[in-house]
Amino acid sequence: MLSRKQLQRYSRQIMLPEIGEAGQDKLGRAKILILGLGGLGSPAALYLAAAGIGELHLVDGDTVEISNLQRQVLYKTNHRDKNKAQVAAQQLTAANPEIRVHPHGQMADEAWLGSLLAGQHFDVVLDCTDNLNIRHVINRVCQREKTPVVMASVRSFSGQLVSFDFRHAANPCYACLFPPAAEQSDLPEAENCATIGVIGPALGIMGSAQALEALKFLLDLPVSSLNRLQLFEAASLEWRALKLPANKACPVCG
Repeated sequence: MLSRKQLQRYSRQIMLPEIGEAGQDKLGRAKILILGLGGLGSPAALYLAAAGIGELHLVDGDTVEISNLQRQVLYKTNHRDKNKAQVAAQQLTAANPEIRVHPHGQMADEAWLGSLLAGQHFDVVLDCTDNLNIRHVINRVCQREKTPVVMASVRSFSGQLVSFDFRHAANPCYACLFPPAAEQSDLPEAENCATIGVIGPALGIMGSAQALEALKFLLDLPVSSLNRLQLFEAASLEWRALKLPANKACPVCG
């Protein structure tokens, strides 16, 4: 049962028939892992904390740089040279003291991430990284541990969003879309904001969309990006979607 304080804090979303008190209770019992606390992870984490997700785990080994502040809205100038996961945990706890926030001030490799997901149950994982190689790692581990994942990326003015529910064996995975053989190649997807630049609000839109899709996963609502690559063009404010079939020859899920 929700407390009086919770009913007040979350009143505007409890009003929604799709959520109600039962849905808010689900959110309060949920556990989400966010990998990457930059331009995508910042807005995603802020909205999930504000929505009352009971437990957030934050993973990032980077420190805050002045060049981050144009788009990474969790951080202030005085956070320079501090670990992003630690600062993010402080900021989110200040925004909503009722939730539990656990910082992991390190980069995630496959062994560490696999151990974390095998040892703890996460309802949803958010891939907010900007690196193709780690995205394939996240895909493999989530597929192996049967954990839903919401992935996003932004290059310049263009964003991508896709979700996979690995609780169901028939679903495709990220490797069906971008084969792992391309991990070490020079594909444009492997570029990031440090090499080609990015417009900040586009990251805000895509990170917010990740938070929205995660909430829909938790509330058993239709997830618009599930097995669908959602493409967003910030310059024209246009969205289009591509349905992703499973690849029977996929080395991860085939």
